[in-house]
Amino acid sequence: MSDSKFTTPVVQELLDSELSERSPIPSLQEKILAIRNSLRPGQQQMADWQSGPLAISAVPGAGKSTGMAAAAAIAIARQYERSSFRRQLVVVTFTRSAAANIKAKIRKFLRDDLSLPQTGFFVYTLHGLALNIANRHSDLSGLQLENVILITPTQSHRFIRTAVEQWIVNNPDVYLRLLEGHQFDGEETERLRRQSVLRTEVLPELANTVIHEAKSSGISPELLREWSKQTTDEYAILSVAAGLYEQYQNLMRSRDFIDYDDMILAALRVLENDSARHIEQNQIFAVFEDEAQDSSPLQTQLLEILASNREYQRENSSLPTLNSPLLTPNSPLPTPNSPLPTPNSALSTQHSALNLVRVGDPNQAINSTFTPADPIYFRQFCEECDRIERLATMDRAGRSTRIIIEAANFALKWINNQWLATTKTNNKQQTADNRQVPFRLQTIRPVEVGDPQANANPAPVGQGLELYTPRDIHHTVELLSQRVIELLGEDPTKNSAAILVRENRQGRWLAEALTPLCKEHKITLYDVGERDRRSHVPQEILALLQFCDRPHSPDYLKAALEALVQRQLIPTQDLNALASLPEEFLYPGPLAAPQPETVQKAARLCRSLLRARLELPLYQLISFLALTLNYDQAELATADKLAERVNQQIAGNSSMGGMLSALSEIVSSERFEPVETEDSEERYTRRGQLTIITMHKAKGLDWDYVFLPFLHENLIPGRFWVPPQSQFLGDFTLSEVARAQIRATLHEESVIPDVSQAWEVAKNLKTSEEYRLLYVAMTRAKLLLWMSAAQKAPFTWSKPDNLQEQAPCPVFPALKRQFPECVMNLGAISNKL
Repeated sequence: MSDSKFTTPVVQELLDSELSERSPIPSLQEKILAIRNSLRPGQQQMADWQSGPLAISAVPGAGKSTGMAAAAAIAIARQYERSSFRRQLVVVTFTRSAAANIKAKIRKFLRDDLSLPQTGFFVYTLHGLALNIANRHSDLSGLQLENVILITPTQSHRFIRTAVEQWIVNNPDVYLRLLEGHQFDGEETERLRRQSVLRTEVLPELANTVIHEAKSSGISPELLREWSKQTTDEYAILSVAAGLYEQYQNLMRSRDFIDYDDMILAALRVLENDSARHIEQNQIFAVFEDEAQDSSPLQTQLLEILASNREYQRENSSLPTLNSPLLTPNSPLPTPNSPLPTPNSALSTQHSALNLVRVGDPNQAINSTFTPADPIYFRQFCEECDRIERLATMDRAGRSTRIIIEAANFALKWINNQWLATTKTNNKQQTADNRQVPFRLQTIRPVEVGDPQANANPAPVGQGLELYTPRDIHHTVELLSQRVIELLGEDPTKNSAAILVRENRQGRWLAEALTPLCKEHKITLYDVGERDRRSHVPQEILALLQFCDRPHSPDYLKAALEALVQRQLIPTQDLNALASLPEEFLYPGPLAAPQPETVQKAARLCRSLLRARLELPLYQLISFLALTLNYDQAELATADKLAERVNQQIAGNSSMGGMLSALSEIVSSERFEPVETEDSEERYTRRGQLTIITMHKAKGLDWDYVFLPFLHENLIPGRFWVPPQSQFLGDFTLSEVARAQIRATLHEESVIPDVSQAWEVAKNLKTSEEYRLLYVAMTRAKLLLWMSAAQKAPFTWSKPDNLQEQAPCPVFPALKRQFPECVMNLGAISNKL
């Protein structure tokens, strides 16, 4: 709905009179009004909130985090006036870095603009909030944090692998049916190949996908098995998935391991208890959620329970509540036909009891195809709020120059129109508000004259939008290099720039190609995929510990030396020569030839590691190695987290072998979460720096100049394909079919789709998300958006030298037709090179 239709909770006159009557601080009224008047219309609607639900649908660059911080500070100020009992505002967001960012902004408003104490609120990630609740009520949550270990398993994790093996043993007939596939002649070599594919790829992927989807929605293995009875596919995919899920849960409980979904479930178990729920609700006067499009069903339910206004519920006993039984592993299971909790059921009446403000952008939902996040729940929240006139739209954005805004708006509308035209051609029912349409129809608008943001909608650099069609990827690098030198070469400290890639392999290839040029022109090149992943901490610690355990192993010695060279602790040299004779390198005899200084330095450092192994207790080794590697603050914190995890895991059986086994498991099969520092985002957007970063990781960031190379159809939107090794099962993958079937049931569709329908739904969801990812990438640019699609590119970036003709992303030719003045003349540019 439009801003003019939005009915704010407090009109200006009431705000003035109320504050003048109640405010114990004479200047507080003016200070609140000053903050409000410094905001844009959409942000003001958030600042005017006093109670009830409110949905804010915000376009990229609209300043939603600033608006939320201002609204939070004003809400806290009002709470100071109204009650001597200080209830808290809870603010939740998606990542730790975003939480740190919004916390700093709220504190600044309270301190500098309102002269109030920097208290009265908490900022959490969703999992952090859940863990905090579970920890306060450990008797109800079932989590004894001193006894459990948190893991982030991938499909290669030993629990997933073990669950697969146990399921195969318990279900030989079903496994045999999978082995046969569509047809099978019994040939032994083919049988062995299929067994390997099922055990190491197909079933682990199915287990990993379904476990996250089901647990994040409160679905038990038993309920999943009941749902499978409504399907008729030949493999009984949901039944197989339920069995794998059940085995995984049993393994986790037997070892006192938990994953991130267990945190949410534990918090919800606490809130099922009336007393605990009242205690938590009484401490909170409202909940503000940022990045609401990335919530899962149970995360949404957790926030709605905490945001419930108990006083209003007592006065309106007929009001629907959200405290329905949860489908958790340790809770009584409902009957298979009982409905799932509906996240937005509390909005079904005109006067809701939710003090909940949710801010997000459905068009920036880019995580739902590989995480349990599903933007449909925020869309539903927006629709429900719209019905009761509690929806606001932040559609004014000052980040980008006007031509970039026009390009993003055009891409959004063109993609939706093409989508609708295709579905109409295929005789399918599709409407503009259908959940499968890639984008919510929401136009980015430039800010109005007099906007408080400095340099809002800045003047473009060059055309503002530049569209290139290079001959191949090598020509792409030439053109991109020339533009980077023009933009950053003269004064590299003035502006920021980034190259956004679809996958890390493109980033690695670009980094290698651009490194010499950046060194020549003194431009800092920051490859996020290579240098900023904290996964290197477990890998480096493991390499050094393996060397300490077996110093005479050439392989372990070389791996340790490589880690030391990477950290620039020893000079680059021929490591193969050193590792080939470990004893001579470490302890040269009197008859050995004198070692060069570079070799002596390396040997001294290695000997100090071996001495520490002998002199230090085992539990201190990881911390010592982290200091030896000269880790920065974030790396040291990550190493401490790793040490605590490993020491906890080997408690009662402390040995070097146990430590190496635990570390090897973490390195090979987990996404070990790093400890982030508050300046993590600033590292990506420094002025004078050319950052190479994936489109996914670029969300929430912006740069003056953004380069989008390699925009080809095989990556955006890409295609759903079945790996050749698993095609014996059919023209679909079990994991994606199961995901689509689970989500269809959660979305309250009348029937669970069959295999072909589910595969089609999965393809559509993937395509929609890839287009939203491109939209996110385009809207990161402030002054210049540089886009290219080479005529020849690799089919797969694992083989970048294998070039072939590649069709551009379908949006790219449409942009060239719409903005012909932005199509660059490559002939004229080549003459400059």
